[in-house]
Amino acid sequence: MEKLKGRVAVVAGASRGAGRGIALALGEAGATVYVTGRTTRSGPKPSDGAPGTIDDTAEEVTDRGGVGIPVRVDYTVEADVAAVFERVEREQGRLDVLANAVWGASDAHTSFEEWQADWRRPFWESALGGWKHMMTGGAFAYLVASCHAAPLMAAQGHGLIVGVTDGVMDDTGTSDYQGQLIWDLAHHCVNRMLLGMSVEAKPHNIAVITLMPGFMQTERVLMYLKTEALKKRFRFDKSESTQYLGRAVAALAADPDVMEKTGKLLFVADLAQEYGFTDVDGRLIPRFNPFD
Repeated sequence: MEKLKGRVAVVAGASRGAGRGIALALGEAGATVYVTGRTTRSGPKPSDGAPGTIDDTAEEVTDRGGVGIPVRVDYTVEADVAAVFERVEREQGRLDVLANAVWGASDAHTSFEEWQADWRRPFWESALGGWKHMMTGGAFAYLVASCHAAPLMAAQGHGLIVGVTDGVMDDTGTSDYQGQLIWDLAHHCVNRMLLGMSVEAKPHNIAVITLMPGFMQTERVLMYLKTEALKKRFRFDKSESTQYLGRAVAALAADPDVMEKTGKLLFVADLAQEYGFTDVDGRLIPRFNPFD
């Protein structure tokens, strides 16, 4: 199905994880996708050895019917970000979708055990470097990308900016404290920032939406949850592919009435029911609740 043929998207953080899932779903819908992130086939790999590159993702986008264009971008470096959007304007003359899926938390850890240990420490014993990885490599990255995408969208009179959040359990957009201070702050910052952006972007017909997926089967999840005991502990049986989230973005991008959703924090599971898409295995997955 090529419901997005002729549309142009930038996906930030598309080497792996949520960004890769979004890029693949947009490609499957026929979009031209600038697949952006830091990891390339010829460059350095993540500290924990997680698989995935922008080149791999871009190839698969093209294989699925879209046009995948890999561009190395560090979203904490504004010059990198400015360059990719200048390129999009020069090569395409339009920008329809920006999907923010950058998340630098993994840079602070080299293993699952190290990550888990950090969650058990009180905030005064946690490494303050986490601020750089989760606030700069998270909320700030969303801000920089959105600041460079919005002028292109405003000039053409339409656009969609989405961001991915975590830890939200209900429609109010709030959650119980998750146990790691900077992680918690980073996601609440994303939520509030996108809400504010939506107010200022609305007069320009730019929809800004925050998306809450379930427990995603990212490359790191698959790499870290090696035993059945760990899978049971984290309720892997209730997990979903990253393309479930991607299909939500594609559905929003194709919706002519998407402005009705601007400023909202939406659950991927709810959008699946509304738009009628499923996960890649055909399941309609409800909101993730590890306690069910």
